[in-house]
Amino acid sequence: MAGYPPPGSGYPYGAPPGHPYGAPPYGAPPNPYGAGAPPPPYGAGPPPSAPYAPAGEKPPKEGKAQGAHGSGGSYYQYQTPPPPAGAYGSPFASLVPSAFPPGTDPNVVACFQAADRDGSGFIDDKELQQALSSYNQSFSIRTVHLLMYHFTNSNVRKIGPKEFCSLFYSLQNWRTIFERFDRDHSGKIDAPELREALLSLGFSVSPVVLDLLVSKFDKSGGKNKAIEYDNFIECCLTVKGLTEKFKEKDTTYTGSATFTYESFMLIVLPFLIA
Repeated sequence: MAGYPPPGSGYPYGAPPGHPYGAPPYGAPPNPYGAGAPPPPYGAGPPPSAPYAPAGEKPPKEGKAQGAHGSGGSYYQYQTPPPPAGAYGSPFASLVPSAFPPGTDPNVVACFQAADRDGSGFIDDKELQQALSSYNQSFSIRTVHLLMYHFTNSNVRKIGPKEFCSLFYSLQNWRTIFERFDRDHSGKIDAPELREALLSLGFSVSPVVLDLLVSKFDKSGGKNKAIEYDNFIECCLTVKGLTEKFKEKDTTYTGSATFTYESFMLIVLPFLIA
């Protein structure tokens, strides 16, 4: 197992992965944040010569969140006016009916249809949990809720054919990654292996964050210092989801962003209430 890099090697931990998270074969653009070479793992600082923003411009800010340090203002501007309607999107918005993409594996279609007993075109959380278990993918209901939120961007806890297809193939990819880094075939990966797995997905986290993730997702409460497949999926969904939401505000990709209190709560709460 690879350990931490030698002292002084800096942050992030290593060279960028060969492929960013979300790369084909699932149909997503190979580089969702712009054309060209794949970006380094998120969390890596900019090159020393990189400016914070283009000359003469400042990064966009929401509300009046500046003045957190040394200006006498409060860190969170609680009196900031609420965002315009639809600015963030309701996590309880209704789902739009969808269909399976052309060429979908008939077994995936059959799996969804078997779970959709009422023929509504949607399956709920319990039906999704059952459908995945039929493919030897057993997950806790919390992990199922996070999967549904990630692939529908909604907390209504229903999922349609198109989203189910993306979810199904993504789980296959995550299973492959987990097994690749579970080198002793114990069914668990430890902190160094989790770090490598996250790097392979395009995410670079500090040692402090890594320790928090292992502590949170270790079913033994941190005693084993390792996480199983179910919790690995939950961990990846949390890191990926929060990172993608953060990137929406970090328009210059510096690793810094400004949030209103409202937008911060709408980003974090869905991961807490899953």
